[in-house]
Amino acid sequence: MTGLRVTCLAPGELDDLAGALAAAKLPTADLAEPGRAFVRFDDDAGLVGFGGIEGEGSDRLLRSLVVLADRRGAGIGGAMLALLEGEARRLGAERLHLLTDTAAPFFRVNGYAEADRAGRRLRLPPRASSPRSARRRPPFS
Repeated sequence: MTGLRVTCLAPGELDDLAGALAAAKLPTADLAEPGRAFVRFDDDAGLVGFGGIEGEGSDRLLRSLVVLADRRGAGIGGAMLALLEGEARRLGAERLHLLTDTAAPFFRVNGYAEADRAGRRLRLPPRASSPRSARRRPPFS
């Protein structure tokens, strides 16, 4: 797989993200709300998917991670996740949170463990060089 290019989306550039999320039956209503940062992922073949981080401080929400349907199954989602985790860490996040109805197996394979909805804690690893080495606890809804 070739390297992924990451492009930050400006508030007025969310239409393709909204379309990809709607196609995957994921929420789209609050994309333009403050405190959200979204990116698009491309490779040499074109658009791969999107992802985002929401919030400030040491606790952030990982959200809207979506790989386009025709690009799934090649390990691209894991690479996108690792890039988002690194960005969250760079921004000062110590814990990520996420809710999912459909992607629990994907997150488990990528080192996440279920947590009760009250906990909603995902721990980022202490070392930036090994994003999957720490315990992370996502709540799966």
